Amino acid sequence: MSRSQSFGRRSSVSSSGSGQGQRSSRRPSTSRFSNSNNQGRRFGGGRSGAGKSRRGQSQFSDVSKFINKAVPVAEIKPYEAVNTFASFLIDERLKSNIIGAGYIDPTPIQDQAIQPVLDGRDIVGIANTGTGKTAAFIIPLLDKVAKNKKQNVIILAPTRELALQINQELVRFASGLRIFSVCAVGGMPIFRQIKDLRRDYNFVIGTPGRIKDLIDRGNLRLNNFQTIVLDESDRMLDMGFVNDMRFLMDAMPKNRQTLFFSATLSDDIKRIINDFLNDPINISVKTGDTAYSIDQDVIYSQKETKFDLLHGLLIKPEFNKVLIFGRTKIGVERLSELLTQKGIKTGSIHGNKNHGQRQHALKLFKENTVSVLVATDVAARGLDIPNVSHVINYELPSTYEDYIHRIGRTGRGGKTGKALTFVG
Repeated sequence: MSRSQSFGRRSSVSSSGSGQGQRSSRRPSTSRFSNSNNQGRRFGGGRSGAGKSRRGQSQFSDVSKFINKAVPVAEIKPYEAVNTFASFLIDERLKSNIIGAGYIDPTPIQDQAIQPVLDGRDIVGIANTGTGKTAAFIIPLLDKVAKNKKQNVIILAPTRELALQINQELVRFASGLRIFSVCAVGGMPIFRQIKDLRRDYNFVIGTPGRIKDLIDRGNLRLNNFQTIVLDESDRMLDMGFVNDMRFLMDAMPKNRQTLFFSATLSDDIKRIINDFLNDPINISVKTGDTAYSIDQDVIYSQKETKFDLLHGLLIKPEFNKVLIFGRTKIGVERLSELLTQKGIKTGSIHGNKNHGQRQHALKLFKENTVSVLVATDVAARGLDIPNVSHVINYELPSTYEDYIHRIGRTGRGGKTGKALTFVG
């Protein structure tokens, strides 16, 4: 787990939910990027029809929701952890891996979730994106398996990128424990995953569709698993995995441990919690829809000038690592090509690219080989990309929840980030 992640660092937000940064009192027309000819234009009124409600009105009609001044770190009361990683009663080899990496104080979700997971309790964990949810379940579950190698754990994630990221963190912190995992996601050869399932393992990490496929083929039996983790549960519901999630939990023993992590808590999620969790401990360290550390603003534009406005921003030195979101695969690829033609080192991620291409684009962006990554919402949730200076919504997200997760790619690990949304 890289130091840029929220894991193992003192959080700069309070879990009480108080002290949320105040919304800017600026009117939309006074945005520093506003165009006087477009003042008062409604957010979400473009051609795409994004975010339309049943009555045909955009849920993005109030642009003030997307204008928010980041709160300086010095003005935020630091979260005071009850525990340290040294104080948790976990396997000494695991503890050594964590402390050896320089981590001392857990983030709020880690501080409050790790001990109940160690105690075998079911958990519902609600936290803002980028607050270290992954480590909150990886650490205690590695300890659980280290103390009993007959334990098997399945971890579900909505996207292959998030599943791979979880697996990478598990491998890193399982060093020396002789604990092995199988990562089973779509877009990769299934025969290799079937081969891996024939070897010794304690963890299976994957996406619901591929996991169900392996079960249907007879290569995976969940009655041998005692623990299930559902990470980014709201996103799995959004992607239509609700029936797969229910199928997988039904296939497991009734006396299992279930860990449920999400950034939002919808009625559908509440129904799943009621149906499948046993007397769960509810942990909410959510401090508001968006993080304190993200400075949000809008850019008013017309179709004819939109690309030029974007290009004018990207050539500024402070826009040194920028994640741009579009809505369609074709649009994202075209924008990436246009920026490349302008001399900007740009990569792209969308559903028309295979797994290897997507991972390669992510790698180049993480390593700063390219300074701009253009993506569809496949990159909006769960991914931890170090030091993203700006998130730009070049096209509107479908829902406000998607907006929250898009901009959550910046302002992570105690750093300030900026989010800009094109309107018009």
